[in-house]
Amino acid sequence: MAVCARLCGAGQSRRCRRRQRHSQPHQDSDSDMDMDEEEEEERVVAGVLGSGASAGPPHPQSLLDLPPELLVEIFSSLPGAALPNLALVCKKFRQILNTETIWRRRCTEEFGMRDDLRKMEILGMSSRDLYVKLLHPYRHILGLWQPDIGPYGGLLNVVVDGLFIIGWMYLPPHDPRVEDPMRRRPLFHIHMWEKNKATVECMYGHKGPHKGDIQTVKKDEFSTKCNQTDHHRMPGGRQEEFRTWLEEEWGRTLEDIFHEHMQELILMKFIYTSQYDNCLTYRRIYLPPCLPSDLLQPGLFKGTYGSHGLEIIMLSFHGSKAKATKLTGDPNVPAGQLTLEIDLNRPVRLPDLEHQRSIEELSRLVLGVHEEAQRGPQFRDAPSETAEGSDSAPPAGAEDVELGAAASEAQPFVLPLGVMARNEVYPRTCKMCFYGTGLIAGHGFTSPERTPGLFVLFDDDHFGFIWLELKSFSLYSRLTDQLSHAQAPTLERFEAMLRNMQSWTS
Repeated sequence: MAVCARLCGAGQSRRCRRRQRHSQPHQDSDSDMDMDEEEEEERVVAGVLGSGASAGPPHPQSLLDLPPELLVEIFSSLPGAALPNLALVCKKFRQILNTETIWRRRCTEEFGMRDDLRKMEILGMSSRDLYVKLLHPYRHILGLWQPDIGPYGGLLNVVVDGLFIIGWMYLPPHDPRVEDPMRRRPLFHIHMWEKNKATVECMYGHKGPHKGDIQTVKKDEFSTKCNQTDHHRMPGGRQEEFRTWLEEEWGRTLEDIFHEHMQELILMKFIYTSQYDNCLTYRRIYLPPCLPSDLLQPGLFKGTYGSHGLEIIMLSFHGSKAKATKLTGDPNVPAGQLTLEIDLNRPVRLPDLEHQRSIEELSRLVLGVHEEAQRGPQFRDAPSETAEGSDSAPPAGAEDVELGAAASEAQPFVLPLGVMARNEVYPRTCKMCFYGTGLIAGHGFTSPERTPGLFVLFDDDHFGFIWLELKSFSLYSRLTDQLSHAQAPTLERFEAMLRNMQSWTS
């Protein structure tokens, strides 16, 4: 701002400032640094002026000497958040900032809008109004969020969709079809159709859009409120609402579910989640960063969790550990908890297919590595028995295993007899297997404990986990939806988010 003012002739010259600085010999070093930074800013802006000097006067002394078309080009390259302050510099700047080209470029570069801008202009809406009244004020809610719905959690993606900002709730496929695409349901949208101002509407229920509100609670947190909850009710009362919810959530009727325990879990979830149909709080989450050393690309996966149905987890890598964190959860292990932790320094060599069918053989292998892990790293190099039964072979956790080379060789895989799987269709070859632990708990997250199991990497988009104590198998499939505004700014911010997620539901 100071640089712009001086270039317009409203501020002190550099020579004047130097004379003033020399007349104050006791000025601190911080002030000297500020002066140097201002001079550097002037050199940068002077470079901009120099690059466009051919289009204006021979030797422009300020931005005001440049032709309007060049100023439009310069202002178009600035972040939209800086333009309101730029308009305060002088009347000429304020007039130039009314140029549609500037705001059209900001909408395109910052929010990915292209074809939608042409539709908007046909309807008589300016790019400036769209940016100033809709996109910029609500930019802080774009991205991925986890709703605070007790143990159940969820996944919300807020995006610019056409001339709307829409909050999409992502729902897993119907159990047990883990390969099916995710389902989406709009929870709210924001538009500018009426009175040329942003309007928030709730999309919950079956009566169409109705009045809603969005409030920013604090940084990385916001809440939605419905102002017409009567739109959520159905003529048939709670019974009709439950039947409709059951068909949408599970793709079946209550009569189709014969397992009594599963019926109880479903009814419990309906009663609990319906309390949040008028007001919800969301906390920001990020996609995990990807490093070249990762075993596979981190990201979001759908996984089978027995009677609880399909749940969404986030796979991330932390040195020699892989972690799977729940984004959706259940009354036993809630959302936000670390459902799987894999030790990548402890690969497990599978036996031949005949021995793989034996749960006793698999338990012997995994529990052997588990005991080794419990003893600590000082016992890592001790001889241990492998799947082939050779005492002279290196231990299952030998660090000299080359992950990339091993992962390129597929080996046959079959589930042991007696291990339950929600989905009978699973890959019959795998790349690698690792020792890991899974989190189990009683109802209400009571008596949580980590129990040993086997992590099975099938390919870049599928993995599984055998829960030895439960004698069950979970299959995970990658979520392939494109999620914008979701990358963590730094690794530290992502790590802090994971720690906070566990505290939200503990």
